[in-house]
Amino acid sequence: MTVLVAVDDPRGTALAAALEREGLVVVAVVPARALADAAADDLHGHEAKRVSQALAGAETIVLQADRATLTAGAVSLCDRRGVRIVPLAGDPSDARVVETFGLAGPWPIDIEPWRLVDAMAGAAAPPQAPAPDSRHPRVVAVWGPAGAPGRTTLAIELAVELARGGRHVGLIDADTHAPSMALQLGLADEGPGFAAACRQAELGGLDARELTRIAMPLGRADVDVLTGINRPSRWPELSDARVTAALDACRGWADYTVVDVAAPLERDEEIVSDLDGPRRNAATLAALRSADLVVAVTAADPVGISRFVRAHAELRATIGATPVAVVANRLRPGTLGIDARGQVRRTLDRFAGIHDVWFVPTDPRSTDAAILASRPVAEVAPKSPLTLAVRRFVGEAVAPVAAPVAATPRRGIRRPSSRAA
Repeated sequence: MTVLVAVDDPRGTALAAALEREGLVVVAVVPARALADAAADDLHGHEAKRVSQALAGAETIVLQADRATLTAGAVSLCDRRGVRIVPLAGDPSDARVVETFGLAGPWPIDIEPWRLVDAMAGAAAPPQAPAPDSRHPRVVAVWGPAGAPGRTTLAIELAVELARGGRHVGLIDADTHAPSMALQLGLADEGPGFAAACRQAELGGLDARELTRIAMPLGRADVDVLTGINRPSRWPELSDARVTAALDACRGWADYTVVDVAAPLERDEEIVSDLDGPRRNAATLAALRSADLVVAVTAADPVGISRFVRAHAELRATIGATPVAVVANRLRPGTLGIDARGQVRRTLDRFAGIHDVWFVPTDPRSTDAAILASRPVAEVAPKSPLTLAVRRFVGEAVAPVAAPVAATPRRGIRRPSSRAA
């Protein structure tokens, strides 16, 4: 079997030598991007000729796969040349890129050469990732009453924390009144985003591959962002049926999907007319009904708590029995005096029947630095009080880790008494 190794050095040279020891013929070792560059005609002169000759003489290409190296043009080029692609993935995000193209695998980037030879011969199957725990929510909607309690900031930090541990997270801006996620993260708001996903979902053409294509990666975390509409006047594009279908497709695309929604829950159009027409708050209502968990955000001050208590009953009427996790954001003693946490807990318990509350402290230095850098707070200030509070909230309320089972003492062993004889 003749093999072309498209893996960056020094790993590529070492892998080629190991494959030759296993009896394969390695025609060439090229950088991982060479295949994608050749498909895009970005190679010239000697390098282009070398890659073309290597493809002509190879039956299989071992490719270090990621977003930059495994492209539609690269796959098409290999199909035209009759070259089989054996993808190697370094992390879960690279593995999902492989899955979107329907390729066999992927195999780990550090796979033993003899296992790779067996895999190319069809004798071995790639290791399967463990199935996600069905007890954990797949779609998390972040909602809060009017008054900017910090919904978008908390949704971004929640997505980044959920991505820890190799999870793939989708982050969606479904706010039809004041979308701001693209601006806050420094992403282009003219891209397809969530509106395009909704249109594709209505036509039945939305799948994991299409979602990966239209999403924008967020920094170092394995988070893909579907930006919102760039003008509030485009709200009719996010209809109830479209948003519901798009979020259903997201369940098979990401381990978790975090949706930032607008504050209003009113159904004014239904009062004015009983005709089936567009609804301004349809995206918010559809996302809340589709969610497995609703994170309700309130500002930890007298005005914010008052607004939250009034809106909480309407939220409950909208989502029914869906679990709600309440987060009191921007906690500071200056507006509440002594025992700020206790005052918030007692108020929510007395007037809304809420017993469990998580707190996120005000952290202007970290949030200002994140806004300035157009990055999540967890990347700019990973040890800030805000980041640690969100991390604790995720570990306790969204993706809890199972507690270890205490060992049962063996019978028949008599423990010594602590009393003196």
